[in-house]
Amino acid sequence: MPLKLSLKPGETFVVNGAVVRNGDRRGVLLLETHARVLREKDILRPNEAITPAGRAYFAVMQMYLLGEVDGPAYAQAAEALASMLASCQCEEDREAVLDISADVTSSNLYRALSRCRKMMSADVQGAA
Repeated sequence: MPLKLSLKPGETFVVNGAVVRNGDRRGVLLLETHARVLREKDILRPNEAITPAGRAYFAVMQMYLLGEVDGPAYAQAAEALASMLASCQCEEDREAVLDISADVTSSNLYRALSRCRKMMSADVQGAA
């Protein structure tokens, strides 16, 4: 079953490491084969990774976009997750970080990104 992306005018997304921008009208893209896709709203830039959750998200995002499940990208993600775990204030957050770590070690990187996003939004809500 293909992945269907409905795109806003000018929306940027990444497919297997290639940055792609939609034209000036709404568009629909069907991906017929497995691909690593991130929409513009899910892309975190290095200068935006300022919290432990943000740094973990950025590291896992790099693994996902590069298609790497080991090596330097994995080491960076493991370090960021360890830092995130050390910053946790409650057991629920520690469990969430351990779930993210389990996703990373089992190469389920998109799920790890989703869980990191939830932790990042909790950071923002907690700061407000």
